[in-house]
Amino acid sequence: MLVALIGTAGYWWRQQQTSTAAPDAAPAVATPTIVPPAASAASEPGIQYPIEAPADNPQAATPPDVEIALADLFGRKAVQSMFQTQDFARRFVATVDNLGRSHAPVAMWPVNPTAGRLAVEKKEGGEVIGADNGLRYTPFVLLVESVDLPNAVATYARLYPLFQQAYEDIGFPKRYFNDRLVAVIDQLLATPEVNEPLKIRLPQINGPLQPERPWVLYEFDEPALQSLSAGQKILLRMGPVNERRMKDKLMQIRRLVTAGGMPR
Repeated sequence: MLVALIGTAGYWWRQQQTSTAAPDAAPAVATPTIVPPAASAASEPGIQYPIEAPADNPQAATPPDVEIALADLFGRKAVQSMFQTQDFARRFVATVDNLGRSHAPVAMWPVNPTAGRLAVEKKEGGEVIGADNGLRYTPFVLLVESVDLPNAVATYARLYPLFQQAYEDIGFPKRYFNDRLVAVIDQLLATPEVNEPLKIRLPQINGPLQPERPWVLYEFDEPALQSLSAGQKILLRMGPVNERRMKDKLMQIRRLVTAGGMPR
């Protein structure tokens, strides 16, 4: 489903962001760090991209339906190893929203932490992301490319009431989640494509205590890249080839979720 396709983008990003949890530890459900924009009733936007429930399935979706849908799309084994299915709707909408912001708190990722670390190479004048780092993302990209997107988006539509309610619950009672999803996708599609090694650096750490896993603290050396949203930096870390492949899927998703109230 579309939910899994976007949510699992964090699966690999989390490898660098989880600095204190053990590799096999599951994050606790937490309240997402979100500050809703203030808006008066007069300035509240109308719905741009409505989602209609499939006419052949009038029953209201329930939380267990999410896990079943994930298993149908990715396989039960992948779901058990990759996803946080408890409170998935809340985790997903918080993650999508935060991917469009400067920071995406790891406590709300809808995926499990995994082993691995950022590949770094030393070059003259500093450090860069290693040339082979993109290979770590290839299994995930292949998984995404294997998903039947029309079927995934149809499932997203069936489960949409769960996501809309979760979006309202985390602090956006008068906003429409699918509109936010499209806005985040547009932002991701605007991510620059950099075909040269990306320079990175460790921020200066003052004090006697040094981190045990310093690779989780790497930042882009270029201020313009470091100022990008959390989601855009995910795409950059994937490498230019994987970034283009992911953008192709994101464009397909955008067409499907903006198809005038799909499905019919």
